[in-house]
Amino acid sequence: MNYILLAIIPIIIGGVTLYGMIKGVKVYECFVEGAKDGISICIRIFPYLLAMLIAVGVFRASGALGAFTNLFSPLVRLIGLPGELVPLIFIKPLSGSGAMGVFSDILKQYGPDGIIGITASIIMGTTETIFYTLTVYYGAVGIKKIRHTLWAAMLADLAAIIMAVSLAKMLK
Repeated sequence: MNYILLAIIPIIIGGVTLYGMIKGVKVYECFVEGAKDGISICIRIFPYLLAMLIAVGVFRASGALGAFTNLFSPLVRLIGLPGELVPLIFIKPLSGSGAMGVFSDILKQYGPDGIIGITASIIMGTTETIFYTLTVYYGAVGIKKIRHTLWAAMLADLAAIIMAVSLAKMLK
C-alpha cells in the first residue's frame, strides 16, 4: 500500500502523458507552452504577492497581532473558543505560512491531543487564506472589484471556526 501511495503522482503524470500521446497531442510542446504561461503569470502576480507578504510581516512584527489577540480574547471565550487560538484565527486569512508558524507554536505549547490542539488542527484544515487567495488569483486575472467574495469567504471561515469548536468538544 505504501508503494502505491508513494507512486501516485508519477502514475498520474504518466497516465496524463500516455493519454495525451494516444490522443495525438504533442505533450512536450504543450508542457513547454504551459511553463511559459506559468512564468508570465508569476511575473504578473509578483507585486500582489510581495505586498501581501510584507503586510503580514509588518502585522506580526508591529505587535498588532498581540493587540488584536488581547482585545478579542474575552469575546471568543464567550463562544467557547480558547483564547490561545485567537492569533491563529487572525493570521490564517492573511498567510498560510504565518498560520503554520502560529499553529506549530500552539501544538508545541499545548500538545496535539488537547482541546486546544484539536481545535487548532480543525481550524487549519477547514479555513482559507482568504486575503492571500484573493490577492493571487484575482491579481493573476486582473480583477480589481471582488464584490461579495470577501464577505462570503469570511462567513465561510466563521462557520468553519464555530464548527471546529463544536467538533473538538464532541471529540474530547
